[in-house]
Amino acid sequence: MKSGLSLLILVAGFGLYILAGASLYTVSETEQVIITQFGRPVGETVSEAGLHFKTPFIQKVNRFDKRILEWDGPPANMPTKDKVYIVVDTFARWRIIEPRAFFENLRDERSALSRLNDVLGSETRNVIARHDFIEAIRTTKDRKVEREVSAAASIADARIGILSPITRGRAELEKEIFASAAPKVKGFGIELMDLRFKRINYTPAVSQTIYQRMVSERTQIAERFKSEGAGEAAKILGERERDLKLIESEAYRKVQEIEGAADAKATEIYAKAYNQTPEAAELFEFTKTMEAYKLVITPGTNLILSTDSDFLHYLKSSDKPAPAPPSASIGTDMLKGLPTLLDVSKQQQ
Repeated sequence: MKSGLSLLILVAGFGLYILAGASLYTVSETEQVIITQFGRPVGETVSEAGLHFKTPFIQKVNRFDKRILEWDGPPANMPTKDKVYIVVDTFARWRIIEPRAFFENLRDERSALSRLNDVLGSETRNVIARHDFIEAIRTTKDRKVEREVSAAASIADARIGILSPITRGRAELEKEIFASAAPKVKGFGIELMDLRFKRINYTPAVSQTIYQRMVSERTQIAERFKSEGAGEAAKILGERERDLKLIESEAYRKVQEIEGAADAKATEIYAKAYNQTPEAAELFEFTKTMEAYKLVITPGTNLILSTDSDFLHYLKSSDKPAPAPPSASIGTDMLKGLPTLLDVSKQQQ
């Protein structure tokens, strides 16, 4: 009797445990719950954290996240307005604001991500197709590239730092995509929080062409730099040659002035020395004529001169008897006035 009662109590307790497990459920701070009965939502959304009740066995708990969720779209090829094919990679943040509508339309987050791929991908494609490529990669309309500015800026870097004008910019395109996509996903119980471009690249086919054009442009600019450098080098060398010739000519002028002044001084000294007496003047003329003979009459030189030429004056007069040296007469006169040895001995006595 007692064993049968114990078994009945044990079975009743086990049944109560199963009934309580099927009737009670908990909701965390990051969750919101929709109760469905035979697959259809019933009641209001349960978003308050804690312990809650439901009809056992016939009602089911469907949990959805209250936090901000991420969407990372796949990269997609799309053309711009100016027919440039690019690869656009976008990402967004969203959250479930109406769990009932979300459940009725999408059921779970996997379906929601698939629908976001469709909506955000198509809106991104539409906006990119309505604008030029420069609008998608530039952030602001008034951005300027900083570069060194010098007074001697060359032709090669004249266009470096000059950006093409834009009307919208990348940030405005992101806002345009967001404004177009947000109302479309709101009907699914989703609030689109934000949308951004993660990466924008050329397609592989276009990238090779762009790289080749970049290389050719850089090569052209490098050649301009080289030609400008060669021009500057030639200019410097020309200025150096000009300055060198100027220095040499100035030095030659000073040398000629010094030599002329020295010759004038020497001539003055010679004139003072040889113009004291007629004999000195005649000696000077004779010396200079002999020096001229050495310079003019050299081996292999043929001269045709007249017999009355002044240049042959001393050659024509070489057969005349030479006059007595003036030093001999001068010496005789001087000896006449000198005392003899006898006179000197007498004076000593």
